[in-house]
Amino acid sequence: QVQLVESGGGLVQPGGSLRLSCAASGFTFRNYPMKWYRQVPGKERELVAIISETGGWTNYGDAVKDRFTISRDNARNTVTLQMNSLKPEDTAEYYCNVRLGGMDYWGKGTLVTVSS
Repeated sequence: QVQLVESGGGLVQPGGSLRLSCAASGFTFRNYPMKWYRQVPGKERELVAIISETGGWTNYGDAVKDRFTISRDNARNTVTLQMNSLKPEDTAEYYCNVRLGGMDYWGKGTLVTVSS
């Protein structure tokens, strides 16, 4: 079955960096775009970044452009989100996502807290 397992979240001070990882299994990883979303309680889930199957194309939400970088390793079935210059408003649960056959699959999330 499809599994997405996020890791790397934690507490970081404003201006700091974190690197999130998502380990994928149960599908042919190299054939699908991958996404990172985030969600704050009481708000809708927000698209953070998307990467194409080969990694040759990426796109970012306006709130994270020029600060976050998404990448993937198709040999290891992992997708990574490098987050720099973190702000308190980046505090959220971060989720890895893949859409297969019209159905969205999600990991359980990893919590990022940006606070001094």
